[in-house]
Order: sequence, then C-alpha cells, then structure tokens
Amino acid sequence: MAGAALTGAAPADAVQKTVPIAQGVSYEQFDIAAAKGVTHAHVLLVDLRDTHVHLDLLYPGAVAARAPVSKLANSAGAVGGVNGDFFNITETQHPGVEATGASVGPAIANRHVLKAAVPTGQRFGPSLPPGTNTREVFGVGVDRRARLDRLTLLGTVRTAEGLLPLGGLNQYALPVGSVGAYTARWGSVSRIRATCGTDTDRAAACSTDTYEVTVRGGRVVSASGTPGSGPIEVGSTVLVGREAGAQQLRKLSIGEQVRVRTRLLPSASRTPYRFALGGYPVLRNGQPLAGLDNASAAVRTAVGFASGGRQLVLFALDGAPAYRSGLTIAEVAHQMRKLGSTDAFSLDGGGSTTLVARAPGASAVSVRNHPSGGAERPVPNGIGVFSAP
Repeated sequence: MAGAALTGAAPADAVQKTVPIAQGVSYEQFDIAAAKGVTHAHVLLVDLRDTHVHLDLLYPGAVAARAPVSKLANSAGAVGGVNGDFFNITETQHPGVEATGASVGPAIANRHVLKAAVPTGQRFGPSLPPGTNTREVFGVGVDRRARLDRLTLLGTVRTAEGLLPLGGLNQYALPVGSVGAYTARWGSVSRIRATCGTDTDRAAACSTDTYEVTVRGGRVVSASGTPGSGPIEVGSTVLVGREAGAQQLRKLSIGEQVRVRTRLLPSASRTPYRFALGGYPVLRNGQPLAGLDNASAAVRTAVGFASGGRQLVLFALDGAPAYRSGLTIAEVAHQMRKLGSTDAFSLDGGGSTTLVARAPGASAVSVRNHPSGGAERPVPNGIGVFSAP
C-alpha cells in the first residue's frame, strides 16, 4: 500500500492542519529540520480521556510470526497504528538456524502475557541508553493510562525434587544454563534458536547441550535431546533447557508430575497492563535520558505520552529517499518533547517504520509514510489504536 503523498508538505518544523481519523484520534504530518537534513514526520494523536478510544497490541496471533502493520491493523479493526518492538530478523551468524521473527522485549496483548525479554546481549537493534535493558516496556494499564515500566519474568517449574527457576517464556533466546517455557502462543517455528548465542554475545555458537520435555495435564508426556518445532497444543507447555537447564530436565521421567507457573512482575506499577511491548525509553519526566546517541541518524518510530498517560503521540518518520536522513535518538527525544510528550519510548526503525491510519469514512487503514524498503516490512507486533462509535 502506498504511503501518503508528500507534495505540499508543511515547511520545516511547521505542523499541517490536524485531520480527524476517528473519535479521539487525529493525524498530522510535518517536516523537521534536523542536523542531517530535512526529514518528514507522521503523527497520530490519541486521547485516552475519550472512553471510546483504547490501545492494544497488534500481533499476528503467535509470538514467532510476522505480518505488515496494515494487515495487523485491519485484521484487528484498528483505526490506526505503528510498528512495535525490535525483533529476531536474521540468523546469518548461525547458519542453518531459522530466524524466529519473535520480538526482543516482553509483550502483553489484551491482558494476556505473551512473552518475556531475551537477555540484553541477545537483542537486535541500536545500542541501548545507559542503565536500560531488554525488560523495558511501554504499556497502557487497565486504568487506561500509559506508562513506561520494566517487566521481569517470575517463573518456576515444580518437580518432585523441588523448584526450578524459569529463565524464559516464549523467547527466541534463553539465558545460558536456564530452562525456558514455550506455549501455544509461541507458534510453530523451531525452538532451536533459543539455545544459540550467550547472554553477552548474540553471535556465539549454539549450545551442544540441550534437552526439552513436553508437559500436558501436569505430567511429562515426551522428551527429546533437541529442541523441536511445530504447533504446541493448547494447554501444553514445552520446557527447553540448555547446559545446566538441560541437565535438570534430563532428571524428569515420562509421567512425572510437573507444574509450570509464569508471570511478569512490573517495577513501576501495581496496575495490570492491558497491553505492553518492548523497546527503550528516551524521555522521562520531560528530560531526555543521559547518553542518548546523537551521531547515528535513521528512520525512526516512537511513542510518547502526557497528561498522566492519557494523551498519546505515535510518531513515525518517512522513509522516502528525500527524507531518509532521519533523526538521531537524541533528536527523537527532542521532537517528542516538542510534541508535548513528558515520556517517550523508541520502537523499531529503519525498514520497519510504518504508520497506518484510516482516511475519514474509510473502512480500512492506509500506510501514511513511505517505508524505507519500498514496501511494508512484516513485523512481530505494533501498537493498535481503536475507536468505537
């Protein structure tokens, strides 16, 4: 789908007339005079004070799957949205291993926990700001307020010998020596990637010491020395272990009772999240984070909020050749503050950057920016904007 035409764009740093998209949702586009040249921004303004409006995670029904943002938005009935978290896009460092397409950080959709975060050394994307990690999230609580938070996996496997800690939930990479849990929400992609790399080196070789067991009805029903693939039956959990984790799983016998428990623990809020996704913060309480990169410019996506998390800005740059110089992360923080955000969060950029919105009266979204790859890139998730009459 083609991006919105840029002819007649507003002059640098000038905002065009706001165009209503739906109740509580509007669209703007404007030029930005940046250090590397003029770039062009597309923005959705969302008012969560309007009870007709809500946000949720867009995703293709499985963690290890991808689809274009426009397809995700139209399938869910969203009136607008942007792409989301960074993801496992390639496996050139591990020949023969399938890239999962799964996202880096935690994910919650419609109050359901989908996954936890991979080790920080296993992430894809630009360098993180100092003091941040892969557990950072942007989310909206059941109280309809947006927040920046950090979600940590708390999980256990109870066996006859005691409790084993879980190191992962539906993740494309597990910590060295750990056990990870995979459910039907993972999808059908091979789980071998989970045992490749280390906590500090994504390119490190795949582990040669692995094991997995399948738990159904609270009992071990099968085991294998190699992580498998294919759909996981609803109600079943596949436990994948590497190194010390594999050694622990080998102690389990077919028919043995096993109980698996998982939850994501927030660090900043006791309010349950309606949805959340990963990325990294660039603006907190009106101040850019220390150490933000101000050298590497690129096409970017971000989300910000103000008014106690009730007014949101979804921000995406245009990838057309005339505007592809983009912004640095430091410039993104500046622009989000200029747009009124007190807090802001960087999402995946480059060829992933996509902003979609319905035209007034339309029943489907259209792509408003020009994706830098010439067409929409399939992504694992995004932020969907919904408005009910």
